Amino acid sequence: MKPRQNQPPLWQQLQSTAGVLAAVRSGASCATALNMLSSQQRPGVQALSFLALRHLGRALVLRQILARRPPPAATDALLLTALALMWHNDDDDAAEPAPYQAFTLVDQAVEAAQQTRAMRSGAAFVNACLRRFLRERACLVAQSDPVPLARWNHPEWWVNRLQTDWPTRWMTMLEANNRHAPLTLRVNSRKTSVNHYLSMLGSAGMAATRVGPHGVHLHAACAVDVIPGFADGLVSVQDASAQRAAPLLLSGWAVRAGEPDNDQVKHHAPLRVLDACAAPGGKTAHLLELANLQLTALDIDAERCDRVRQTLQRLGLVAQVVQADAADPSSWWDGILFDAVMLDAPCSASGVVRRHPDIRWLRRPTDIAQMVQTQARLLQSLWPLVKPGGRMLYAVCSVFKAEGDDTIRAFMAGRTDVRCLPLARNAGDFDDFDDFENLDDVQADGPDSDGFFYALLQKSAK
Repeated sequence: MKPRQNQPPLWQQLQSTAGVLAAVRSGASCATALNMLSSQQRPGVQALSFLALRHLGRALVLRQILARRPPPAATDALLLTALALMWHNDDDDAAEPAPYQAFTLVDQAVEAAQQTRAMRSGAAFVNACLRRFLRERACLVAQSDPVPLARWNHPEWWVNRLQTDWPTRWMTMLEANNRHAPLTLRVNSRKTSVNHYLSMLGSAGMAATRVGPHGVHLHAACAVDVIPGFADGLVSVQDASAQRAAPLLLSGWAVRAGEPDNDQVKHHAPLRVLDACAAPGGKTAHLLELANLQLTALDIDAERCDRVRQTLQRLGLVAQVVQADAADPSSWWDGILFDAVMLDAPCSASGVVRRHPDIRWLRRPTDIAQMVQTQARLLQSLWPLVKPGGRMLYAVCSVFKAEGDDTIRAFMAGRTDVRCLPLARNAGDFDDFDDFENLDDVQADGPDSDGFFYALLQKSAK
């Protein structure tokens, strides 16, 4: 990890990283903790925090070996941060090598403790633990290896659930969660083409690879404000798996944008589409980039609705954005049925752990059942709003079967007005994905993309 210009000294970054780790362990999101930092601190601390969270399980087990009882919370967070960042050597075959030399991390962690009132009395303890780790590293790592928390850096309940859901693939999925996610962009087809945009990137000296019909992977991550054309709405940040949603809902049905001579444009009104739970607006925008639609974007949170509006404004797109509870149509619906509904339902987010490494430490086993109840309520509330012959795409960024297969099978049980449509392969060039009776689990061990579940449901025509 190369130091940035005007970046605070490492001991201050370790202080802040320990604060982020402590906040996550107390139940706050990493994003919330990072937002409390100055703009100068945030980039470096975010990089260290993400790496520490990816190795927190190993650090917890090592700390249990090194200390009979945990120190006070602030000191414990600093010790865990240092252990997470230094437990593997630079010569290890690791997806993310140690960011600094181990001796540097020890020195700067002790300095961080000495410079912090709440940790000062624990500076000698931190120094003793870390220097013992340096002396006995190989033995201590070997001692921690058999513990699932250390081996997989996920809570044991999470590991057990994946073992049950994916008996032949769970290890690969957990390993994928511990890798750094690529920066993937979606090209706005109303403004440019993938090939033209790849040429733009090449001219800017930025290497990239095409992924799917509308996406590109940047070989090196960067801030959005330096991505060519981002401010002008040429591209948006969106993972390749998430880019499947809009084409799946519209495939073989909607009018393509920019085809004014099509009979459907001349003789029929645009398709009426609802994007429920729409924030931050990525799928809303993709739908509008692909087709001429009368689209309503719905979200329960006012601030998140503002994010949808900002997204649409940057891309030059128009939709009706409504703040309301999608599960209570009586509070917002005008009584006119929708041709299509996108239900990107609230979920555990177990499929996007690479991008949000705090999720695994924030979730609890009981959360899944609560999520399933919410998903079922949304399906039951929104299905009556779909026209006969219309369709709904159910999507969750989860790899847990309870939120995917099980939820859809439960919804369909005993119904005579719904069937699962095949998920069109031309909706995305991702040959490694598996179909399960027309239900699609987009796995993190397929292409280098997030874990999603999709089911395309059609209402029987009367």
